[in-house]
Amino acid sequence: MSELADGRILVTGALGQIGTDLVKSLREVHGSENIIASDIREIPNHPCILGGPFSVLDVLDEDKISKIVENENIKVIYHLAAILSAKGEENPELCELINVVGTRNILEAAKRYTIRVFAPSSIAVFGPDAPKNAPQVTPLNPTTKYGMTKVDCEIMGMLYWKKFGVDVRGIRYPGLISWQSPVSGGTTDYAVEIFHSAISSFQSYECFVRSDTKLPMMYMDDAIRATIALMDVPIESLSDARCGYNISGLSFTAEELSSEIKKHIPNFICTYKPDIRQRYADSWPNSVDDVIARNDWNWSANFNLATLVEDMLLNLKR
Repeated sequence: MSELADGRILVTGALGQIGTDLVKSLREVHGSENIIASDIREIPNHPCILGGPFSVLDVLDEDKISKIVENENIKVIYHLAAILSAKGEENPELCELINVVGTRNILEAAKRYTIRVFAPSSIAVFGPDAPKNAPQVTPLNPTTKYGMTKVDCEIMGMLYWKKFGVDVRGIRYPGLISWQSPVSGGTTDYAVEIFHSAISSFQSYECFVRSDTKLPMMYMDDAIRATIALMDVPIESLSDARCGYNISGLSFTAEELSSEIKKHIPNFICTYKPDIRQRYADSWPNSVDDVIARNDWNWSANFNLATLVEDMLLNLKR
C-alpha cells in the first residue's frame, strides 16, 4: 500500500478472531516490523506477540493511543477492538463504552494525525424489519446492544469523513469462520465450534441455534482479503457505503453445515438446543445484497460451503 511509504500500521484488538488472521496477513505483505499489533491484554505465546511488535493498548486511553501513533509513525489503523454480540448483551454498558467511545478515540487520533481508519461494522446493524436479503440501504433498527453500537459507529464514521475529511472505511462483517483463531463471543460462534467438536474424540456437537437458522457467513480468508482490498481502493472509488459495505460470502443453515461436515466425518452427530443467541440470530437477515461493494471495489468471495468445510477440516487436523 502506498500509505506505508512513510509510516506503519496499527491493529487494535489484534488478539481477537479477526485480528489474529489480519495481523498475520499484513505482516506477510508489509513486513513484521511495519505492523504494530495491540490489545488490552497480553496472551502468552500468541502468534501476534511472537511474530512482531506488540503493545498493550486500551482504546479508552486517549493518551496511550496518541503516544503509539506518534512514536510508531502510524499512518493506518485497523480498529478491531470491540465487545461482540453475545458478550455485549451480558454487559451492555461495557459494550457501549468500548465500541462507541473507543471508536471515537481512534477517530479523534485519526483526525489529529491524518490517519486512514478501518472501523468494521456487522450484519448486527440489521433488525427484524430488514428484508431477509438485506440491501445496502434499508432501515437499521437492531435489537441487540452490539448492533446499536455498530449503527452508531457507521454514523460517526460518516460524520468524521464529511466534517473532518477522515478517511474511514468499514465492512458489515457476516459471521466469520476461521481455523486459526478462537471464537470471540459472537452469535455465529457455533459455525466455528462445530468443527472443533467434529474432529474431537466425541464427534458430536450441541448447537445453540435451531437447525433451520440461516445467516450470512464468510470464511476468514475471504474476510481478510476483503478488508485489505477495501483499504487499498483509491478514495475516489468509494461511495456513501464507505463506513459499512455489505459483503456477501455464503448463507447456510446450521443443518446444512452439519450435513457438509458429515460428508467428511460420517459419524459426526449434531443436536440442537437453542439458547438466548437464537433470538439475536432471528433478528438478522438470511443474506445480504453486496452489489454496491461489487461495483465500487470489485468485491467477490472465493469460498462456497463445500470448499470452506474442506479447508477448515484440512487445517484443523494438521
